[in-house]
Amino acid sequence: MSAAPLSATTADSVDTGGKKKSSCCGSQYSSDPKYKKYVQQVEKCLNSFDNVHEWADCIAFLKQLLKAFQSYMQFKEIPRKLIVAKRLSQCLNPALPTGVHQRALDVYVHILTVLGSEGVKRDLALWSSGLFPFFEYAATSVKPTLLNIYETYYLPLQSGLRPIMKSFILALLPGLEEETGEFFEKVIGLLDRLAGTVSMSFFFQNLWLVMLTTPSGRGTSLNYLSRRLPQLNADEDMTPIVGQDIGLMIRAFAAALEDENLLVRRGALDILLQTMRVDSFTIRKAHADDRAILMRAATGVVLRRDLSLNRRLYTWLLGTDEKSENQIVYLKQNGLELLSSTLKYEMLSPSGDYSESRPFKIFISLLDKWEIGAPLTETLVYDAFEAIKQLCNNPIDGAEDLTMTASTLYEAVEPQIIWKHLLTAVFSEISGESTQVEAVPLVRFILQTFSQDEEIQQIHLPVIFAAIIDLLIICTERNPGMVSSEVTREITILLEEMLQHIQTIGLLQRPELSGDADAVAASQGPITPLSSMPSPLGTFIIPFASSFENLVSLSIACACRLETESRNVMDLRQLRCLCMEPFEWLSSVLDTLEYESARFTTVDQVISLVLSLYQNQYMRPGLVIDKRITMYKMTNKLLRYLRPDITAYHVRAVNLIWSLENSTTHSHVESILAQSMNSPESRNVQEAYEAFGTLWRLTGSMMIVLDTLKNDDPTLRRIGETWMRCSLKSYLRILDPILFELLDPTILRTSTTTKVRGRELQGLLYERPFDQHYINYILDLLLHIVRFGGQGFVKTARSSPIKRSHHPGLIQRVDAANLPDADITYLDVLIEILVKILQSEPKPACETTMGPLNGVLQGTAIELLQGIIARGDIDHVSVQSIEAVVIGKLYFSIHTRRLDPQNKLLHLLHSLISVRLDLPVPVNPLLIQTLIDGISVPSNQPVVQHWLDFILMAIPQFQPALQPVVTPLNDCICRQTLAALKDVLRISTITDMYGGDITATVTDADLIMLLNGLERLILLGLAYTSEASTSEEELPVVEKAESGGLLGYVSNVFGSDTTQANPEQLTARSQGYRSLDEGIRVLYSVFAASVWKSPPITASKDESLSLIFNRVRLRCRRVLEHLFRVQSAEVFESIVDCWSRNPPESIAGTSEDAAFELIDILLANAQNAVHMVCESISTRTSGISERSKGRAINPNLTDVILFKFLEKYMERLEGPLAIQVWGRYLQLVKEISGGTKEFKPQTFPALRCLSVLAEKVTQTTAMEDRRIRKELQDNYAKLLDSCVLFVGRTFDQGSWIRRSTKESLATNGRESPISRVDSKGEEKLESSSVSLGLDTPKAALSEAVTQIVSFVATSTLPNLRKFLVDNDKISTACSNIVYYIVNPALRGKTRPLDVDSTVIKIIQEMTRIPTALKAWRNAVIDLLNDNRLFNCMPSHAEEWKPIVKVLFDSDKTAFPELLGKVAGATSANIFTNREYEMLLRSLNVRRLSYVIFTGEKNHFITQLPTIQEKLVDILRNVSAPIVQSEVFLCIRVLLCRLSSHNLTSFWPHILTELVHFIFWSQYRIFEQVVMILPSDGSEDLQLVLAASKCLDLLLTLQTEEFQIHQWMFITDTVDAVYRPDEWTPEAMMDQLSEIVGSLPAGDDQPTAAPNNLVAFPDKRPMRRPFLNNTRQIDSIKDLAPFFSNISLSLYESVYASGGNIDWESVENGIMNDMFDGR
Repeated sequence: MSAAPLSATTADSVDTGGKKKSSCCGSQYSSDPKYKKYVQQVEKCLNSFDNVHEWADCIAFLKQLLKAFQSYMQFKEIPRKLIVAKRLSQCLNPALPTGVHQRALDVYVHILTVLGSEGVKRDLALWSSGLFPFFEYAATSVKPTLLNIYETYYLPLQSGLRPIMKSFILALLPGLEEETGEFFEKVIGLLDRLAGTVSMSFFFQNLWLVMLTTPSGRGTSLNYLSRRLPQLNADEDMTPIVGQDIGLMIRAFAAALEDENLLVRRGALDILLQTMRVDSFTIRKAHADDRAILMRAATGVVLRRDLSLNRRLYTWLLGTDEKSENQIVYLKQNGLELLSSTLKYEMLSPSGDYSESRPFKIFISLLDKWEIGAPLTETLVYDAFEAIKQLCNNPIDGAEDLTMTASTLYEAVEPQIIWKHLLTAVFSEISGESTQVEAVPLVRFILQTFSQDEEIQQIHLPVIFAAIIDLLIICTERNPGMVSSEVTREITILLEEMLQHIQTIGLLQRPELSGDADAVAASQGPITPLSSMPSPLGTFIIPFASSFENLVSLSIACACRLETESRNVMDLRQLRCLCMEPFEWLSSVLDTLEYESARFTTVDQVISLVLSLYQNQYMRPGLVIDKRITMYKMTNKLLRYLRPDITAYHVRAVNLIWSLENSTTHSHVESILAQSMNSPESRNVQEAYEAFGTLWRLTGSMMIVLDTLKNDDPTLRRIGETWMRCSLKSYLRILDPILFELLDPTILRTSTTTKVRGRELQGLLYERPFDQHYINYILDLLLHIVRFGGQGFVKTARSSPIKRSHHPGLIQRVDAANLPDADITYLDVLIEILVKILQSEPKPACETTMGPLNGVLQGTAIELLQGIIARGDIDHVSVQSIEAVVIGKLYFSIHTRRLDPQNKLLHLLHSLISVRLDLPVPVNPLLIQTLIDGISVPSNQPVVQHWLDFILMAIPQFQPALQPVVTPLNDCICRQTLAALKDVLRISTITDMYGGDITATVTDADLIMLLNGLERLILLGLAYTSEASTSEEELPVVEKAESGGLLGYVSNVFGSDTTQANPEQLTARSQGYRSLDEGIRVLYSVFAASVWKSPPITASKDESLSLIFNRVRLRCRRVLEHLFRVQSAEVFESIVDCWSRNPPESIAGTSEDAAFELIDILLANAQNAVHMVCESISTRTSGISERSKGRAINPNLTDVILFKFLEKYMERLEGPLAIQVWGRYLQLVKEISGGTKEFKPQTFPALRCLSVLAEKVTQTTAMEDRRIRKELQDNYAKLLDSCVLFVGRTFDQGSWIRRSTKESLATNGRESPISRVDSKGEEKLESSSVSLGLDTPKAALSEAVTQIVSFVATSTLPNLRKFLVDNDKISTACSNIVYYIVNPALRGKTRPLDVDSTVIKIIQEMTRIPTALKAWRNAVIDLLNDNRLFNCMPSHAEEWKPIVKVLFDSDKTAFPELLGKVAGATSANIFTNREYEMLLRSLNVRRLSYVIFTGEKNHFITQLPTIQEKLVDILRNVSAPIVQSEVFLCIRVLLCRLSSHNLTSFWPHILTELVHFIFWSQYRIFEQVVMILPSDGSEDLQLVLAASKCLDLLLTLQTEEFQIHQWMFITDTVDAVYRPDEWTPEAMMDQLSEIVGSLPAGDDQPTAAPNNLVAFPDKRPMRRPFLNNTRQIDSIKDLAPFFSNISLSLYESVYASGGNIDWESVENGIMNDMFDGR
């Protein structure tokens, strides 16, 4: 179907004539010459309207027009009626005088008379568009004429008024504003006659729609309803009067009840009382949701706190009876269930339309009327507090208001009512009637959240406490398994909480009843006793005593259950009560300690409970624990928790032990401990000694004398010593028989090689058993001889060859032993024997029998060797051989878990090392590994202290011989410390107290021991600073993790080569420095992680953890202070290095605050800290200087990291401290900036730090100092200019600012052009780009530039005015930023707005600087003028909206320039065709739309007349569809950017011309589409789509001004849903729907109609445009869903959403239409 373009003729020159059926009316006169002349005169008259400039011209125009019409009365047709109707509507502008209005109405009267009823009905839309809106603004003198027109020409149409019923009602309702008004009765009569033209129900349904959609019409509608709605009885049905759609009526009244106008609410309540009482048939018949809507709106009036509203609401709810009893009955029968269910639903499922506290405030207000409050409280109070609990547990904004409202509600409701319902619910859960545990947590919430008055504490809570315990005992007796249920656990926690709120006097007296018990019980309502409830077991009537008795029974039941169940057993900690059979109870409870399922938490609670009961002096009979058997059970159990593998409970267990000791008069604990240490079982003795050691360590004041160890007779010993002293020469005589026995040939040994951890150890094996007891006796005797003889004995043995022995058997056995030296001495033989004993082990088959005594033999042998070596000179060969054996034996003992001999072996090794100190022999290679394993092997943990003592004693004494072992040992202790710290942190994260006892072996003593060792080893390493003999290749490679943030990216660009330290001093390559650095890392981790924070729930482990954390942190601090005094600079740099690295994965909980806390501890003031950082930076930037002498430079620490640390440190400083460090840092800045503006690697980090420091300084009075202010301005400007210039020099293409590192690597690879950077800059990048992990220096350079730009946007510009102060300097800086950063980023974009967000941020910050306008204005204007502007994505355009808004606010010439381009966009090119000109014009109109859209509501209101003028001019003079489409888009923007109250005044006044152009343009477009459909692919299709979208938005917004016109486009009555018989479409959309629907179906079927309702969580549905997601159509059939569904969809959206509009969706649709993203 071909068609002429819709816009080929303008509205001013063409009249399509109306609908299809009227097309023949004009054709019958077309051949008549008089009619042609008639048309010419009318056109001439209409054209003269363009010359109208004042109201007098309007009167002349109307006179001339009327005269033209009167001259040709014979023609029953009005030529150019579309334009005539528009001009007449314009003459009814309320701003014009009454005379103009009267003349216009005269013309209307003539036209309507000429047309007759049929003509008026045919052209109803043309003439009603001016007459209907005018009545509201008409003067008193004009209204009679207008009402007469309504009565004379409209009412006779009868059923023809059905399509315009709603609009007609809207037109007449303003006449009902004042009941005493002159035209009130006249309008009432017209409305009655109007209702008579259709059915009464149809009329009322349209009235409901008016009330629902038009706030200004609600009051007048209610005035009419109050006179016309009948007063009905409760059983009368009003649906025959108002129609079947009760839901629509209810929503209308709900809208009126929620209106802001108090009189409207009052009127709505009056009508409810008149015709819709709560017991009426209409309310009962309505749907449940509809009734809830009405009740929600009605009860909301109490929030206005108006007595007149409240009185009407109370009458509606309670009825008209004056007696309170009858009112309550009325409420319970008719409205209570609806009222409570409505409030309950709103409490539990709050809507986003109201605050969460709204239903609770309504509840509180209704309590003022006790006839409502009393029954409502009974049904709602429990659910109300349950809802409060849920909302408080999930707080949102406004939580404080909710909390205050909840407190008010709790105080307003009677306590007995609240607690009655709470107790009922708790009883239900205890008795098993409820499957969920909800009431108990609710009671706890109430107790914890609200304050309890004296009545509750003394009366209600004691009774409830006793009642809950009674019921719990009864239920557990019936069902013993209930003891381990979740309900019981929650109940015990609740009872503990209640005890904290109960006053003691409340449990000590029984409450008195005010009447008969049965009557009182009946009055308590829902609380019903259990069936066959047994009598209480006890004989007490006092709540305290009976509760105690029941709690004791419950605790016994729990103890019995604990024996059979290992999990889910009730917590016993709440059962702190007295029992009537204390011995039986105590025995049962203590038996639970022996069960395997009893964890330490249970042990702790049981013993604490027993102690509490025992120490209470008011209990009768008292609890007795001062018995040996009772104390033994508790003490013995606690001693088991002093094992080394469960250190988490040591402190608590020791505290409990001493509490037991202090609670009794006898020394039971000492006796039990001594008994356990003398146990016949060795395993028990070992555990007892370990426990005693722990007890001793944790209680330093305990001094227990172990008398059992002193069993020597002094008399016998004195006699023996005298005998030995008198027989000095008899040593050899004693040695002969001893050696003879030791060389017994029956003791057979064979050589063997044992492989331990990959190392081969030489040793001996006993072939068969021998008398070990006898050999041990001889060795012990020899040991005492050596100890007594001392050096004299050793000298004799060393100087006497054994060949001279007088013992013949000895000589033979010596020869048989095949000793190597013929002249061997007694001492050599003895040493040889002892070494063999030390090396010998029994065969595996004999290990069981020989093993224990062999250990004793070896221990005695070690002691003998120790005594011999310590008392005499031994040859060096023997010393070396013994040392090798001892080291091997130590290594063997470590890995075979033999702890006993290690201490003696270490003493022997110490003596051996001291003997060979002067020998030039290297350290035994196995020694280092043995020392490391001795410290690090977990099984060796009990003797680690001995190893550390050996290391710390031996190494300092035997320097430099043992210096090589310092570094490996330091590394080992570092690892051990971190592992111990990790274990402690693991314990601190465990929250399950009942899942099992926590296993841990680390104590505070262990960690402190490791820290002590670490401190000593670091100092020993520093004592010798010579470099290690390792080559450069052997140095460990330290992997640098790429740190995040700006300085992490720039570390490669702004780094400098590390200078070489003086080899004569401590250097980074020396072992001592590496040990120091590693040690500081460990100490930093310990210090940062060992911060104790008390958990919300106290656990048994907390005391131990608190002790460990506090002691360890204090010791760590002392170590760091000591090391800092020794090597200040090195320690400082190591701390900074630790801060820059991420903490080890095994160490959690550390933060950067630890580093700054350490700095504050180690340094006296901030000035020293800043000085040290600046010195470290200077040593790295200035090369080798005097500053770097005598100190090691951390190789892992760059100047960039130091700058980053300095920046963070300065951020923490306060203003006065910032002033103190200002001078020192400024000195560094001057060193860096120098005398030139050349960019240096340190320039940008220095700028960052200066910004932070300057921000602090500017907040003080120091800025008043002219010198400081000038220094800041000069240095800041110099650094900033250097950085900005650097960015400008690196620019080569528009994509240098990337959006991610990944893109940077993709765009800066081998194929990217070479950046124009000076050679110096490239050299600085070459050496460092590898460390960053980037492929090329160009990628690193791009990252650096990106970070500078980001800093300029986020820090520089926001503070520029504060730092530079001077406007000229600010303007210069901004100009440089725009020239070097902004302009290159904006240049050459296919999508101009697709700019990096950082650049946008820069411009946004500049918009806040008034003096910077000239700098960025041209860049943004050029961007807006780019013809590719609208190719961008809507998301990019959103980012530019604030900038554009500020531009047009600040630059007063920008908006007139834009409007000038909109008015005429002729191209400078004379060869430009018209199509291109129209395209430019359309872009300018869209540009105007975007500018307007950037503002807030009413932002461009002052420019509105000019905008209106330009748009009207375009619609009048430009017929191109592409331009007119943009006008409709601009209209949509205006609708979104003008508030409703401004629209109210603009539509009839300023925007009259524009509105009617919109209206008539749309009318013309759709009317012409009805006549001739545009063909597929026609350019008119986009104009139809634009007009449809504009109409769609008008329908969505439902502005009051448009509602009176919308009937022309859609069916806005209930006919949209309930189609009457023989219905024919009158609205344009319905006509188009039929026409388009009748077209033959093509390949592309119309898509399904989208729903223009969107539902949000917890919110009402919201209206949104139907065509929001439609961008383009290729055929008119694409709009078929819109045409066919818009009427029904609008009705449903109004019905469901009320007045809620999805503004976000509306604005997104406009942005998507503006920016297509192509």
